Amino acid sequence: MKNAPPSVECYSGHAYAERPVAFDWGGRRYQVERVLKQWRSPCGPGFRVLTAGGALFELTYDEIQDQWSLQEDLGRLALTEK
Repeated sequence: MKNAPPSVECYSGHAYAERPVAFDWGGRRYQVERVLKQWRSPCGPGFRVLTAGGALFELTYDEIQDQWSLQEDLGRLALTEK
């Protein structure tokens, strides 16, 4: 179900959610190939990621709600062709 929050697997060194490595969403598993951008909002960390299949997503973690959210970018990244 694509309306459900994703289940995100993260590398966590000194803190939780240092960077996502994979996530399950909509009945599929996505491997994170590369973190393209990382930021910190008042709610928690956010990541723009490129998956192994070339799809782009934004993953954000709300620390108070202890919940991930996901926004799918329907485009593909030109970097995969360079």
